[in-house]
Amino acid sequence: MPSYKAPLADTRFVLNEVLRLGDYAHLPGFSELTPDLIDAILEEGAKFVEQVLQPLNQVGDEVGCTRHVDGSVSAPPGFKEAYAQFCAGGWMGLAAPQDHGGQGLPHVIANAFEEFMIASNMAFAMYPGLTLGAMAAIRAVGSSEQQATYLPKMVEGVWSGTMNLTEPHCGTDLGLLRTRAEPQVDGTYRLTGTKIFISAGEHDLTENIVHLVLAKMPDSPDSIRGISLFIVPKFLVNADGSLGARNAVSCGSIEEKMGIHGNATCVLNYDGATGYLIGEKDKGMRAMFIMMNAARLGVGVQGLAISEVATQNAVAYARDRLQGRALSGPKNPDAKADPIIVHADVRRMLMNARAFNEGARALALWGALQVDLTHKAASEEERTRADDLIGLLTPVIKGYFTDKGYENATNAQQCFGGHGYIREWGMEQFVRDARIAMIYEGTNGIQALDLVGRKLPANGGRALRTYSKIVGDFIAAHANDETLGPMVAALGCAAKDLEAATGWLMRNALMKPDNAGAAAVPYLHLMALVMFGHMWGQLAVAAQAALARGEGDQAFYANKLVTARYFFSHMLPETAVHRARVEAGADNLMALTADAF
Repeated sequence: MPSYKAPLADTRFVLNEVLRLGDYAHLPGFSELTPDLIDAILEEGAKFVEQVLQPLNQVGDEVGCTRHVDGSVSAPPGFKEAYAQFCAGGWMGLAAPQDHGGQGLPHVIANAFEEFMIASNMAFAMYPGLTLGAMAAIRAVGSSEQQATYLPKMVEGVWSGTMNLTEPHCGTDLGLLRTRAEPQVDGTYRLTGTKIFISAGEHDLTENIVHLVLAKMPDSPDSIRGISLFIVPKFLVNADGSLGARNAVSCGSIEEKMGIHGNATCVLNYDGATGYLIGEKDKGMRAMFIMMNAARLGVGVQGLAISEVATQNAVAYARDRLQGRALSGPKNPDAKADPIIVHADVRRMLMNARAFNEGARALALWGALQVDLTHKAASEEERTRADDLIGLLTPVIKGYFTDKGYENATNAQQCFGGHGYIREWGMEQFVRDARIAMIYEGTNGIQALDLVGRKLPANGGRALRTYSKIVGDFIAAHANDETLGPMVAALGCAAKDLEAATGWLMRNALMKPDNAGAAAVPYLHLMALVMFGHMWGQLAVAAQAALARGEGDQAFYANKLVTARYFFSHMLPETAVHRARVEAGADNLMALTADAF
């Protein structure tokens, strides 16, 4: 049976010594976030996920959710009790505004806990994860009455939320959706249609489920410009806040799927259900993207979290499994074989995963900090800067983290050999669970197109210029450092690859759009590696400073530098390959006719 230990030391290191959250104590919510409080939150979160959620992970996978004849759904055994503990601990409201019953702490600390929760039990974590996204949309575009009606109960955790986009005939191209919202004389709407792939669409964890549903009104354009967003609660809410009649939305079936069996992925049928317009008419996509962007960052963390838990188990197995002898001579002479962790190819897989996990954790938390600064920074200029940066980061975090998370999960499985293919070890579940993260909330190909087609040219390329200056300033500040110099030089080469690839796109994508499509994924991976290089540079600076002070766990900091050197020598050079793929263009990619396939 697999195990999981929350990476407390590494998370503390990033929050306190790399991001230096204490420097933001003058901002709302940050003043209370002392190192002692950070420790208390992380340690309590670790206890909860390790002792309560992780033991339910295989149960959720093997038993799954149950749909009953009346259309109701039961979560896997133990989930309801675990969810009650989750709510009692106040975890849902960690970063929610205090005026809706939350604790008002920065998003960055909630992001750290979110990683722990996903790694321990990804299917369970999706239930509150969807609710957090729905809350973000209601806070952003909901009326004061809607916020007062729904948010306190959602922050408390007794009501949950979903997002309803996909239909049987349309996924990415939402302009094709057919769900209709007929206006009623009382100001409500009557929704009719079918939505599929709705995560946490029906379950018994909460008293009510607040569905956010995309639909078109009869007089709206039959395109993406005619989509509105509606709140459709499972149970109607009375004027006094109590629950009323059951709404006309039901679970037609639970999807039979590859992984995340513990989460109820539902077909939802809306048969004249009562809904309430949220935000402006025909502006539903704008409102839904608030939820989707929050969800995309959460999905990126899923890639990191599964990579982390899979790697932990692969390392434990590699230390114990005796097979063969090290090429450099026996390392375990008293036994007939050495542990497989001595073999270079096993080390390659484990080091790739370790360097990814630690770099991704830093980048995810830095991104979460930008989310906070978007709302809380002291000046409009700082808020705009943070908003530009998180816009650039979102497709990279979602796309690259989940691509590599799945790759690392399969490599961790590979370390087990044949045992990795056997269910009892738990590795094949990590692979199955990780696979969905590359698909939902916009496939990774869509993320890459979003990066190239929208995020790069937005505001005349302002976001990339801002980020490039951050990287350039870091390189200039540390270029002459005796220890860090080789790493900084490697980052400089990678940054030049990104600059050249960007220039090629600017010159070639407009005249031939297929060039942008062909280049999108390698460009996203190229940018991700530069971002990881920047993060690993900062991790190395902080580790070196700690070693110089002679404080703390010196072995931890020394190992951080070893891993940094591995990233810069073995992983960052891939930027040159990605640049070559970008500059290869679309001609050979598109040369075959469709019939030739």
